[in-house]
Amino acid sequence: MTSARVFFFGGIASYRALFGWLSPWVFIPSLLVAPVFQILLFVYIGRSAQLESDEFYVIGNAIQYAAIPCLFAMTHLIAGERFQQTLGYILITPARRLPLFLGRALPVVVNGFFVAAFSLVVGGAIVGMQVPASAWGPIALATAVSAFSCTGLGLVNAGLGFVVRETSVLSNIIFGLLLVFTGANVPVDQLPRWMQIVSEGMPFTHGIEAVRRLADGGALADVWGLIGLEALIGVVYGAGGYALIRAMEVVGRRHATLERA
Repeated sequence: MTSARVFFFGGIASYRALFGWLSPWVFIPSLLVAPVFQILLFVYIGRSAQLESDEFYVIGNAIQYAAIPCLFAMTHLIAGERFQQTLGYILITPARRLPLFLGRALPVVVNGFFVAAFSLVVGGAIVGMQVPASAWGPIALATAVSAFSCTGLGLVNAGLGFVVRETSVLSNIIFGLLLVFTGANVPVDQLPRWMQIVSEGMPFTHGIEAVRRLADGGALADVWGLIGLEALIGVVYGAGGYALIRAMEVVGRRHATLERA
């Protein structure tokens, strides 16, 4: 029961502490308005260059923009504690580390899913994207799994927050890599071979492809493999991120860097 409370209530309390002081007028422009403008930017670039359909860019950019909360929020849930010099108080508690850190990832997954879903619906409505009504349920599932997958990568980034002074720059770099490598705006099969290989192991690649197939009328059974791969990637990154956090905790204690902002 204690571990469950740490996982659910500890994660929610930590997330509220991170965003509770923000005005909605900060949240709305950065996480709701910005992705719509990113979608419109690439839609009109695609129209001008006569490349892919509007649907292609709406889906790719809507799903990919979940990286903003999944990377930045997950990272700052660790690095922010270190910057405010409260990380040490957390680490001296007797709470088990697995629910302590993974519980902080749950609200991030929900936030990432909400941002991607909002962007997909609003961006699609603006450009007139047509999606079968029966596809929205499976699309929601693929979107949630994509948010989970990227949060796993965010957990890896959070591990670096134990020893790295500035994590926002690294998060921005990862966001750019996801924009290029995951097929959000360029079909994966048109990328150089080495980029295709890298993209196979990155979050969003399989999730974006699954959502595109579903939006084109595909059945959930047709994309189970893609959704499963996306979930597996999230598990691998999440396990690696947790292992990195534990290792960096040891390094931080050894070199007295846990509270050095």
